[in-house]
Amino acid sequence: MTIPRGDSLIRTEVLPCGVRLVTEPMRDVRSVAVGFWVGTGSRDEPAERAGASHFLEHLLFKGTPTRSATAIAEALDEVGGDCNAYTTKEYTSFYIRLLSEHLDLGLDILSDIMWDPALRPDDVEAERAVILDEILMHADEPADLVAERWSAALFPGHPLGRDVLGSADTVRATAAGEVREFFEDHYRPANMVVSVAGDCRHEQVAAGVERRFVGRRGGSLPVRTAPTAPPEPLVVVRRPTEQAHLMLGSRSVSRFDDRRWAFAVLNQVLGGGLSSRLFQKIREERGLAYSVWSERTAYHDAGSLSVVAGTAPEHVDEVLRIAAGEIELLAASGVTDRELAVAKGNLRAEALLSCEDSGARMGRLGSSLLLHGEVLTVDELLARIDQVERPQVQAAAEDLAAAPRTLAAVGPFDADAFDAGSLGLAGRAA
Repeated sequence: MTIPRGDSLIRTEVLPCGVRLVTEPMRDVRSVAVGFWVGTGSRDEPAERAGASHFLEHLLFKGTPTRSATAIAEALDEVGGDCNAYTTKEYTSFYIRLLSEHLDLGLDILSDIMWDPALRPDDVEAERAVILDEILMHADEPADLVAERWSAALFPGHPLGRDVLGSADTVRATAAGEVREFFEDHYRPANMVVSVAGDCRHEQVAAGVERRFVGRRGGSLPVRTAPTAPPEPLVVVRRPTEQAHLMLGSRSVSRFDDRRWAFAVLNQVLGGGLSSRLFQKIREERGLAYSVWSERTAYHDAGSLSVVAGTAPEHVDEVLRIAAGEIELLAASGVTDRELAVAKGNLRAEALLSCEDSGARMGRLGSSLLLHGEVLTVDELLARIDQVERPQVQAAAEDLAAAPRTLAAVGPFDADAFDAGSLGLAGRAA
């Protein structure tokens, strides 16, 4: 059944094959972006197959029984199209952006690789080597390493704490047959969304997706268990780096929690922009770091809010003291009227500016329907932001300040260089 979204042009439909479709036509553009979204990510893998979702992401563009990887690349290059894919902890996305006159080509290619990939043993071995190199590359990059170790400490023993790439051991151990089995279990219509934005008509897209469906029917959403083990307070990786890389934060609310809107505003005030407290106090006023910001992540049943910084080793103590102090200050005094206005204005503009690109709109549609089960119109989204008031932001700040914190650090120092009590790290009450 097709469901019009009020005055919006967004339309959603569950196709006869079982795939959920969402489209949004855009006036005055000549491009179209098509995405296939799979509701399975790294948290949905058994431990012994960690990295399977990312492995599949690499393999699907390697071709099908009737279309080689070279043929896919040449077909897209010929029309100036762009394709890519990425894996997260809770979903995997495959997309193509091209001129709207070539929409059928985009649907052809994505339908081929999503419903009937070759997954040849030779391709599995070739990509295994590529992924092992990717794991080594991330291990050599301190900014990636600190984020990986921080997640593992924040969600110890839980799939949310695992790296999306998996480990070298699990990637080496995953056989071609296991990759095929994982694909057949998870890449099914009930666990997928197709999103299209740009110069398109809903009826044309719906007919095109349905006509090209040759996959296995049915499927289901992954069964997930929320993290229960308490976070670990501190993880330090000693490296002879010129710069120290820091990540300090705590667990926060899930993507279904109504408080997420207040946390979005709080994050913007804390470290979300050039006028944020952390950027102004750490970089502009004291010159302690080139790069400092805060970021918020919301999962199905958990979330996090963290401060990220790169600084000279001799400035680590001061940077962490300021970051922890600002979290405590926000809880004690709240945000000012000016900070609230600036933060909401920034979030509003970010939402509106993203609407000017067909790829960004396609991404918003697909991720919203897959993760939330609905797609808010832009006006509905702006209304949620506008409804956030100072007491809600202060309550969010109080929750953040009260939560046990986890610190990950990569640099030329050891764990005894950090004072867990003064930083409010996990387990400090003990």
